[in-house]
This record gives sequence, structure tokens and C-alpha cells, in this order.
Amino acid sequence: MDYVEELVRIYSDRKFGDRLGFGAKPVLLVVDFIQAFTDASSPLGADFSAQLEFTKKILEEARRTGILRVFTTVAYEPGLRDAGLWRKKTPTGSLIIGTPPVEVDPSLERRPEEPIIIKKYASAFFGTHLLSLLNSDRVDTVIVAGCTTSGCVRATVVDGVSYGFRMIVVQEAVGDRAELTHRVSLADIDAKYGDVVSVSEVLEYLRHLSTAV
Repeated sequence: MDYVEELVRIYSDRKFGDRLGFGAKPVLLVVDFIQAFTDASSPLGADFSAQLEFTKKILEEARRTGILRVFTTVAYEPGLRDAGLWRKKTPTGSLIIGTPPVEVDPSLERRPEEPIIIKKYASAFFGTHLLSLLNSDRVDTVIVAGCTTSGCVRATVVDGVSYGFRMIVVQEAVGDRAELTHRVSLADIDAKYGDVVSVSEVLEYLRHLSTAV
């Protein structure tokens, strides 16, 4: 039995999973594609090379369109006191502010005008200024790429829809350390919290957005 397919069937039978759809003012939010996570040799890392390539394609179109692009990282002060109890659950010792592991993966070529949110926990909204940043830009749609699907991506999506944003997760541009948690999380997000869509749908939306402006 494929348990993920069974999960999707259960939600579908109960009429979960209606579409939120794209709104009028999007942001591209790139969650935690930092070197500690994109380096497969790191205790925190995995091979996200395919997801990074898809994210680069979306970034290219987002930059051409001129929409807001925001990156996140997880970074702590030396001593990790600002990591709270979470440091007891995860190997966060390398995530120190100002060190290479917490820098955005260089392949994404983050630009100076693209804000970076420093967070301490899973959600990009929790304890950060992301909400005020999006509100000031009158954003209604959050397009999400990044890692990990079961952790920081899912937590961000749950908080985002709670704040009233249309949460759009790009299937090919998110990843996890384990395939099962990735697939289950995508199914759960798509059923209850946001829309899981293809990269082609996102690129088409952004291109249409630029021609409509």
C-alpha cells in the first residue's frame, strides 16, 4: 500500500483540498536554502541540487517581473541561547550568525535589495518582521520554495494561511532530507493549508502578471 496515496484519498473523500489560487500581489519566499542545508555532507544537509535549479528559474522570472523576493536563514548567537529548547532536538551548532553555513546558497545569487529574514525557529513568521514586510508591500500571495518540506516550509505555510495569505508551494522547488516526510508533508499542505503547484504554473502566473502590469 502506498500510504501517501491513501492519505490523499482520505482527504479527497472528505472534500479537503479546495484551491486557494493565486492573488494579485505575490512575493517569492525562499526558505532556508542556506549552505548548512544545501551541503549534503553537513549533518543538517541534503542534496537539493534539483530544487535549487528550479528555484533559480523562478527567481529569474520574479526578478524580471519585479515582485518582492525574500530569503530566510536560521542563525544564532554563539552559545545558542537564542535557540531555546530547539537546540536539544536538532544539531544546530553550526548555525552561527556571520558564518558561512548560515549564508544563502551562492548559486541563488541573492541581491542586496532582496531582504533576508533571520529566524530562530521553523516558521519564517514566528518572531520575525516578515508579516510587517509583506503587509507593507500589500502582498496577498506567498510563493514558497526552500527546505525542508516537513519542517520550515510546512510551518511557514501553516502560519501564512493563518495570517490570511494565499500560500503557494512549488512542488519541484521544495525538498526534505527524507522522501517520505517530503511526500506526506506536500499532501498535508495541499489538503489543508495551501496549494501545491508545479513550477510551470508559477512561471506562467508570473509571466502573465508582468504582461498585465
